[in-house]
Amino acid sequence: MIKAGIVGGTGYTGVELLRLLVAHPEVELTVITSRAEKGIKVDELFPNLRGRVELAFVEPDDAMLKSCDVVFFATPNGTAMKSVPALLEAGVKVIDLAADFRLRQVEDWERWYGMPHVCPQLLTEAVYGLPEVNREAIRKARLVANPGCYPTAVQLGFLPLLEAGAVDPQSLIADAKSGVSGAGRKAEVNILFCEASDNFKAYNVPAHRHWPEIRQGLMAMTNGLVDLVFVPHLTPMIRGIHATLYATLTDPNVDLQTLFEKRYVAEPFVDVLPPKSHPETRSVRGVNQCRLAVHRPQNGKTVVVLSVIDNLVKGAAGQAVQNMNLMFGLPETAGLKEVALLP
Repeated sequence: MIKAGIVGGTGYTGVELLRLLVAHPEVELTVITSRAEKGIKVDELFPNLRGRVELAFVEPDDAMLKSCDVVFFATPNGTAMKSVPALLEAGVKVIDLAADFRLRQVEDWERWYGMPHVCPQLLTEAVYGLPEVNREAIRKARLVANPGCYPTAVQLGFLPLLEAGAVDPQSLIADAKSGVSGAGRKAEVNILFCEASDNFKAYNVPAHRHWPEIRQGLMAMTNGLVDLVFVPHLTPMIRGIHATLYATLTDPNVDLQTLFEKRYVAEPFVDVLPPKSHPETRSVRGVNQCRLAVHRPQNGKTVVVLSVIDNLVKGAAGQAVQNMNLMFGLPETAGLKEVALLP
């Protein structure tokens, strides 16, 4: 059994990790940390885990974490980087669900996250955990930077087009909407029920922290520069991301449906829908799945890709478990075979 620890087990991604890992056939949860909730039993805070998790929250302890085979960091940005070097030295594999190791250049990270990086030497070693792109590197990794939720939905939608050179990389637009859980489990006025419910708005249009991560990934697909406009929106739902992606075709004869189907035919967690489909966020609620549909309105020069994921699963905890499976040589789908919740 894989001995797993979670640092920061009280946020939405942390409890989603708990939900997935307790049902994983090859995992034994050994430590779950939270400074604020230390001493409280996990199932007291999260009653959905009653009878499944007998542990209590503890303060982060180096000795306990070093006894794990893998440690997940479901913590705010800037936390994991302080502990990761010692864990790696002790032979522990690490999956960071925050942004500490997503950007390759330390200057970019410090600019966008507003703090110095304490272990920049690990930025080039960390493997970006998008399995559909970096599967073989993830298998060999000891440190994985789990992608953000918006970046996952956007990159998977653009990937076949950019790899095939079918669109102009200087024409990319990502219009994305997220449920309120994407803001985290915290008290802020803008995500209170009376503020977010029955409302719809864009935010951080001039500069969102996920923009450099998305752009970095898209540039790797093209081996060159891309011009990306990324506009995030807050929607009055708990879970889900819907990304509507636009690009200008360079090959008017490309069969878009075939292109997408061939690219993802062997991918267990990407589902290309039939022509004329419109994926819904509820179709991926609670599962590690990205559903895609590709359109060419009026048979014109613009391609439109619709991409939906659950921001807490394929956009966070589920993808982290998918990465863990790869790192430990397990079937990639282990512990991730749930069916989406409807209604």
